Amino acid sequence: MLARNAESLYWIGRYVERADDTARILDVSVHQLLEDATVDPDSTSRRLLAVLGIAPPAGLSLDVWSLTELVAYSEDNAGSIVASVNSARENTRGAREVVSTEMWECLNAMYNAVEERQAYARAMGPHAFFAFVEERAAMFAGLADSTMSRDDGWRFLVLGRSVERVDMIVRLLLSRVGDRASSPGWVTVLRSAGAHDTYLRTYRGALDAGRVVQFLLLDRLFPRSVFHALRQAEACLEQLDHQPTVRVGARAEALRLLGRARSDLEFLRPHDLLDDLPRRLAALQTTVREVGEAVSLQYFHTAPWVAWTNAEVH
Repeated sequence: MLARNAESLYWIGRYVERADDTARILDVSVHQLLEDATVDPDSTSRRLLAVLGIAPPAGLSLDVWSLTELVAYSEDNAGSIVASVNSARENTRGAREVVSTEMWECLNAMYNAVEERQAYARAMGPHAFFAFVEERAAMFAGLADSTMSRDDGWRFLVLGRSVERVDMIVRLLLSRVGDRASSPGWVTVLRSAGAHDTYLRTYRGALDAGRVVQFLLLDRLFPRSVFHALRQAEACLEQLDHQPTVRVGARAEALRLLGRARSDLEFLRPHDLLDDLPRRLAALQTTVREVGEAVSLQYFHTAPWVAWTNAEVH
């Protein structure tokens, strides 16, 4: 597979997952701001921006509408939903020979409908836009599952989706570090991760911070848990590595990083999970960043720019 197509598929997976996760997180947060008069809109909005890694505008008091404009609709903000949709569509347009027609039409229709959906959401409420993004992302995932061969292209797409999913779940958990075990914020985390109903069925409705963290980090069966996403990303890299089996050590840096992070979680005793949780989450964030860099260097042939010095023209 051409490196540019592999890179496009990897980033399609990341951008679609980013748009979906951001829509879920923003949908829950906006509902909370609209329904609970005791919540301070500015501080809650700034906390959400910190979770998403978006710098808040200077000298502006944030509310539901300004938050939605910044995180959902802004084309200038690289972390917004619209920017993610645009980037996913551009990557898909550049890799038409390796994605199915149905996948391209899904993302292209989503891109073309964004302006109309924004106008409707501004009149009727932001939930309409978030629901549209979540439905389209789910449709894209279903079309990818049903129309792509399980070849290297598929593996790069799933690798990107899995890496982005780890990052977003870790960000969500970091936003609640320090909350009381019975804080309603943990319900917000579950809903933002699309995990609320599954969690209640798993734990028979018992809500506890330790169980929420355990479910979102360690659960082996829930597809949006960090452990499940790490294992899926690791499996993709193992299948992408076509080199003969290496007898000593990991075969590649990205695979080594993922394997270490997965094993750290796999052999962690659940009751020790809350001990030093911020450090564990920060380490996972660092791993995600390093895995992205390692994948780029190994498969996409990207390297830091080199400044040539002392070169003479002859």
